[in-house]
Amino acid sequence: KTAVAGMIKLSLQKIIGPNKDAHPVVAQLLAAQGAQVWITDAQGGLLMGEPEAGQVLVVPIVLDGEMYGQVHGPQAPAEAMALLLQHLLQKEAGQKRLGAEVLSLYHEINIIFNFSEQLAQTIDTEGIAKATLQKAMESIAADEGVLVLWDDQDRRLHIPASAGHQLLHHAALQRQPGLLLEIGVSGHSEILDDLSKLKAKGILEPQAHSLIYAAMKVKHRIMGAIILAGTKQEQFSAGQLKLLVTLALQSSAAIEAAFLFEKNIAEARSREEAIRRIHEATMRFVPQEFISSLGRDQLTEVKLGDQAEKIVTVLFTDIRDYTSISEKLTPEETFRLINAFNAMLGPIIRQYHGFVNLYMGDSIMAIFPGAADDALRAGIAMQHAIQRFSAVREEQGLPAIRAGIGMHTGPLIMGITGDDERMSNTTISDTVNTASRIESLTKHYHSPLLLSEATYSALGGQETYQVRHLGGVRLKGKRKLLNILECIDGYPEPYFGLKKINLPLFTRAMQHYHSGEFAGAIALFRQILENDERDSTAVFFLQHAERYAAQGVPAGWDGIHEMVAK
Repeated sequence: KTAVAGMIKLSLQKIIGPNKDAHPVVAQLLAAQGAQVWITDAQGGLLMGEPEAGQVLVVPIVLDGEMYGQVHGPQAPAEAMALLLQHLLQKEAGQKRLGAEVLSLYHEINIIFNFSEQLAQTIDTEGIAKATLQKAMESIAADEGVLVLWDDQDRRLHIPASAGHQLLHHAALQRQPGLLLEIGVSGHSEILDDLSKLKAKGILEPQAHSLIYAAMKVKHRIMGAIILAGTKQEQFSAGQLKLLVTLALQSSAAIEAAFLFEKNIAEARSREEAIRRIHEATMRFVPQEFISSLGRDQLTEVKLGDQAEKIVTVLFTDIRDYTSISEKLTPEETFRLINAFNAMLGPIIRQYHGFVNLYMGDSIMAIFPGAADDALRAGIAMQHAIQRFSAVREEQGLPAIRAGIGMHTGPLIMGITGDDERMSNTTISDTVNTASRIESLTKHYHSPLLLSEATYSALGGQETYQVRHLGGVRLKGKRKLLNILECIDGYPEPYFGLKKINLPLFTRAMQHYHSGEFAGAIALFRQILENDERDSTAVFFLQHAERYAAQGVPAGWDGIHEMVAK
């Protein structure tokens, strides 16, 4: 045995090298793993796969106490691949040993070799079972054959492959696991000529006179048997039993590897599906656009302290009179209202290339990292959607819904803050605060859609929008003047048409107003209201103009509205 072993020189490179038959099969298995796995020889030289940085499990490929290579990667796929490669090495060793020891048995060696090649190209259990039985039937003169496997999970016999004439009753065989233990699954392999017991149990037909079986086992574990039946007396020989045992052992190792591979693939797919679902769920809490803005592709790549500064347009929207509306509703009705409001506006924001940064009860904060036009078009579309939503509610006898929309363009830092145990995406910028304050001005000016001059200046197509300049505002706590504009494109007909007709009058009225020519402003605002009595913004400025005309302006008045509250 020692001399023979000295003649056997195994090399993993010679088994899975680029020009070897096993190479495409192993390559296919590597690609199907769903995880980064690579193979090296005993000296650490790369054979297949692409190495990846980081800590991975290293599984040695050992045969007869000698290491022939290593598989690197996650535990489950690495162990499965190592088992397969060990099987390939074992197969190669078996072929060489048979060739060295029994040169006279060329036909048997050729059968085993061809069968091994066939196994190397088959990775599923049923395919291996069918290939095994086909090879057994080709090599041994039998009239029928079955391959029986024991299913540990279902605790029953399973017949994945059968061939030949009907000498064996499969259903009866499956109902007799105890009897099978006596003739094969016990671990023995033999030729039976006395078949009376099997015939009495209804497993064999009367015309069957010979039976040969070989146990299929891996690491002392019995997994099944190959059973062949014949119609002649003493139909099978000891040499055929030896060949059948060899086929059984080879197919056992292949089926075991296939079991592990299929299990690993199923587990990998299950993990991938779980990760996919977690990723999809997480993306609903942390927008992908936020992650992309940080230069990352996946949430798992984000690190504490990641940040990026961009010029963006921040949009806020808020349900008007939410407190009074919610007082008339049950908590469940209030939740449904908020949920419907958010579900309606979120897709519109995404449609115009923005993303929702925060849902805050009855308010939404959205960021538009691209053109300012995206934000304004979204605001107009949101205004139309809210009008439709409110109309449906009124038809149902529910309170009408109105909302204010405000936006501002400026620099914004998006980043990841927190600690090593708990991180959160956040935005830091005065742009956010200013946009929120502009949204609150919609109540002050009685206008549903306001934007800052910074946003208006950033628009790529100012002439396509109908806007009214409302003048300057000095927000509480801020020194810098903020110029506010109203976009009227979101009003429904006929109000949009009326406001568009009145737009030149409104522009002249505001010029008189800011110049302190209140008589002229009053006349123009009244003319506007004769055409459109529902113009609440015109009413707002008319009332101020009338008060200033009657009482005089405050000391130092310059036409700027001072906001004493946030």
